[in-house]
Amino acid sequence: MIETERLLLRPHIASDLAAYTAMSQDPEVMQYIGREPSTGDEAWLRFLAHFGRWKLLGYGLFAIIEKETGLFIGDAGFSDFRRGLGSDFDPFHEAAWILSTAGQNKGYAFEAMTAAHIWLEKQYKPEKTVCIISPENEPSIRLASKLGYQETGIGNYKDSDVIMFERICI
Repeated sequence: MIETERLLLRPHIASDLAAYTAMSQDPEVMQYIGREPSTGDEAWLRFLAHFGRWKLLGYGLFAIIEKETGLFIGDAGFSDFRRGLGSDFDPFHEAAWILSTAGQNKGYAFEAMTAAHIWLEKQYKPEKTVCIISPENEPSIRLASKLGYQETGIGNYKDSDVIMFERICI
């Protein structure tokens, strides 16, 4: 578990499912993710994937818990999504974040991802990390820049253009 000033980051637990499903079904949250809001069974399968990534890889996305309320407000961390975007992208830890509407516009994504980067760098000492963002997702593009990511080009994932980023780790 990672504790920041306002957040707890931990692996998901079964009781996160209802809030995770609600977040996955919110059209406002999902508008830039590259897929429609999830059905219940799709949310369930994605939720289960969190457990599998931690078990197989030793890392994954953390559940973000707001300390003040104890509420699940999103996911942040790293994964291996196997996107097929090439040798400059696929072999590296991919950063990802998604916050419920209740968790947005509070600086939580920056706080969570800063802590997640520190954790990853201590555990794995990666050469670099990568991420992709929809060109329309201006808040996440600003966040990536604030986290030290640099644009490396445009890729295509599931028939949509995405901006590819990398962050060189020191």
